[in-house]
Amino acid sequence: MRTEILAVDRENPGEGPIRRAAGIIRGGGLVVFPTETVYGLGADALSPEAVRKIFQAKGRPADNPLIVHVEDKEAAALVGQLDERSRRLMDLFWPGPLTLVIRAAGGIPKEVTGGLDTVAVRMPAHPVAISLIKSSGVPIAAPSANRSGRPSPTTAGAVLEDLKGRVELILDAGPTAVGVESTVLDVTGDHPVLLRPGGVSLEDLDEAAGPVLLPTGSEGEGRSPGTRYRHYAPSLPVILVEAGKARTERPHLPGQGARVAYVGMSPPPAGVMAVACFTSVEEYAKGLFSALRELERSGAEVILAELPMREGVGLAVRDRLARAASGAEGPLDHWP
Repeated sequence: MRTEILAVDRENPGEGPIRRAAGIIRGGGLVVFPTETVYGLGADALSPEAVRKIFQAKGRPADNPLIVHVEDKEAAALVGQLDERSRRLMDLFWPGPLTLVIRAAGGIPKEVTGGLDTVAVRMPAHPVAISLIKSSGVPIAAPSANRSGRPSPTTAGAVLEDLKGRVELILDAGPTAVGVESTVLDVTGDHPVLLRPGGVSLEDLDEAAGPVLLPTGSEGEGRSPGTRYRHYAPSLPVILVEAGKARTERPHLPGQGARVAYVGMSPPPAGVMAVACFTSVEEYAKGLFSALRELERSGAEVILAELPMREGVGLAVRDRLARAASGAEGPLDHWP
């Protein structure tokens, strides 16, 4: 399959590229499109055959549910069951990087839900994504547009690294703004449960719908995309160090004289051969996945990664780094 890339303006994507992409979606094909978080690999969420192509292209386990992207709250009501709390959260945070897990409507294919009775749904805050959904006339199921287990793509170039020849079209609107995936909040129980930290902070959710619980044990297992299997991992081992301790606490590294790359916010330790350093946690989140991809090409043997503080989007960065380092499966009991 030949993969075509069409450059689009973020604010004014133009009718031609969107019309072409929408035609592919309606025809049962795959289109990569930008959101404010990462690039998504999209297909018609109402077509089991189209959705199965997502799993084939990514090499994604079939029991891992997908996020359904919709154009507005009214469209979400056709995908799942909304109550007063979920509508309030949509009013506060949509469009934006918040995914809500709700009870699925009858017409949603099991390929989208992973065989569960719930569905994950969100309205992206990106003009290209919204234009594509509206023009397609269907909700779009879309995980991140990378090979399963790899760092999520925040540029069209990163998509091409993983999915060239596996998708028909990539809409290229430049780097994404948030850089980590959406927050996933389960609102099917008495209290909302944070299944995956992301672009909307736990602090903001607590204020809006608190108390927000963290998953414990098997609670919510499998309900959230992006938590059930190994994710976000570059080809190199990732070793974690707490914030501010990269210079003072040398972690155990594989072998003497190992070639080390570093990613974080604090000054790097002496002797590292490649560095990706950020000035704020927001910039860390935005550049994390691109940095991991760049550092794996640096000639290093291992990546030393600094964990940011447990606040704001830092919780999401910690989650992604922990999964990249350990290959964690299932919802984490807590974020390290």
